[in-house]
Amino acid sequence: MTGMRTAPRALAMAAAALLAATALSPTAQARPGPRAPEGFVALRSVAPTIIQEMRYTTAHTFMGERVDGYRQPVCILTRPAARALHVAQRRLLRHGYALKVYDCYRPQRAVDHFVRWAKDLDDRSMKREFYPRVDKSRLFEDGYIAEKSGHSRGSTVDLTLVRLPALPTRPYRPGEKLKPCFAPKDERFPDNSVDMGTGYDCFDTLSHTDAPRIRGAQRANRQFLKRTLTEVGFVNLPEEWWHFTFTPELFPDTYFDFPVDRRVVGRPR
Repeated sequence: MTGMRTAPRALAMAAAALLAATALSPTAQARPGPRAPEGFVALRSVAPTIIQEMRYTTAHTFMGERVDGYRQPVCILTRPAARALHVAQRRLLRHGYALKVYDCYRPQRAVDHFVRWAKDLDDRSMKREFYPRVDKSRLFEDGYIAEKSGHSRGSTVDLTLVRLPALPTRPYRPGEKLKPCFAPKDERFPDNSVDMGTGYDCFDTLSHTDAPRIRGAQRANRQFLKRTLTEVGFVNLPEEWWHFTFTPELFPDTYFDFPVDRRVVGRPR
């Protein structure tokens, strides 16, 4: 009788152990998490010819590390914003240019990561490239870092122009010597975009779209980008030549936190 009573107990314990192991298995942990609501799409499914260089999935950021919430290098946007970019891209292709996106939808957890980094005044590993002339203690006051971002609403995109045919951009090598983001184009970190006067995410007044010290071809490139996107419904943030928001926004008051992962969005309609 003792053996018969023990057997069911052993089977139950084995079943519980199997369930626990399954819960911890890589397959179980690979779930993408919360899904995007109806209205979001992967940009590639709408405008496949737009170049994507999703910086925040790499260590080449102003923090020197991959950003929380960026699981895959995919641009996710609201459907109206993606369709407007598609229209802009078709117009640019006729003139020998293409759009290149650096960042699109940004989860709130990524913004929280920015805030934690900005409060750590001892971490200045990427200062020489991204904010050479700005004291890190002023990043909030000067508006470079905030606790909320329009990117989290899904209709804001950071982007630039590339002259075709597009040459590849070499990957960033962690630990490499950094150059100021406002240095001449052939001296700062290489980018296959046209010369906009500064690199992407350059915390400096030279990044203001109409900065008076930006002249000649650099100014013309900025105005070309701004004019092209304005014509399809985007509004530029004056402090950042690369930052545009499609209006009217589909979700003007909601800051989302689903991860950047192609599995969180459905197929476009």
